[in-house]
Amino acid sequence: QVQLVESGGGLVQAGGSLRLSCAASGRTFNVYAMGWFRQAPGKEREFVAVISWSGGRTYYADSVKGRFTISRGVAKNTVYLQMNSLKPEDTAVYYCAADSLHGPSVDERTYDLWGQGTQVTVSS
Repeated sequence: QVQLVESGGGLVQAGGSLRLSCAASGRTFNVYAMGWFRQAPGKEREFVAVISWSGGRTYYADSVKGRFTISRGVAKNTVYLQMNSLKPEDTAVYYCAADSLHGPSVDERTYDLWGQGTQVTVSS
């Protein structure tokens, strides 16, 4: 059984930074892309960032472009999300997701493995 485990969430003041981590545990599997999504209270889950495993191409939601950076770890199937200049509207549960079939996508339906989520709260 493969699992994705996120860590690094917490409470931070506006303008601060957090770094989220996501690591896969269990049997090895082929990953074509890993992404981050988030869901704020009362809102639908939305795309944040994605990185392709081959080539390292990255894509970001307009709302986080220039502030967030997604990167691959040295360890297999590990991904990070560096979040800088955080705003109260970034408050959400952040989910890591892996896609073992397709390339990088902003559509959550293409991802077949999800983490349990980690809470990020930005105070004003």
